Amino acid sequence: MKYAKIWQLILAVVVFSLTASAQHGSGAGGSMGPGVGHGANGADHGKMNSRSAGTTHGMTVNQILSKNTALAAKIQTLTGTPAQKACSGFKNLGQCVAAAHVSKNLGISFACMQSDMTGQSPAKGSGCPAGTGTKSLSLGKTIQTLSPKADSKLESKKATKQAEVDIKDSGTNS
Repeated sequence: MKYAKIWQLILAVVVFSLTASAQHGSGAGGSMGPGVGHGANGADHGKMNSRSAGTTHGMTVNQILSKNTALAAKIQTLTGTPAQKACSGFKNLGQCVAAAHVSKNLGISFACMQSDMTGQSPAKGSGCPAGTGTKSLSLGKTIQTLSPKADSKLESKKATKQAEVDIKDSGTNS
């Protein structure tokens, strides 16, 4: 009986460790799952992990967008802003593309989405609610804040899937 409890504890620790490791990638950016944007890690800033957009060999978001004009054009179409500017401040490319989809899907200002997810103040006259950009929020929390009537879990999951498809279809596997 005592050994069974010890093995259960060991199994729980292993499962927890693997889950935590998978969520944080290999130190090159966050995961693209529904919990996008959990905290801000300066070492991750501007880089992506292999799950969010193929192998990028440590390239920054701007470098990827400069090389991948199809994805840059998609982001500009969704946001109405040049891709490099739109993705400025996001932890990884997947986070930026998912935010662009939420903005388009729900009719939320992309500038407000970007401000809340990056923790950067919005431009003056952007029409964002007071308090926008005061701290970095996850995609789901940003949806809750900017569109309280929307189902943030559903919309976050939907946008994340759309982003994964866009990134995969654009061939971001340099």
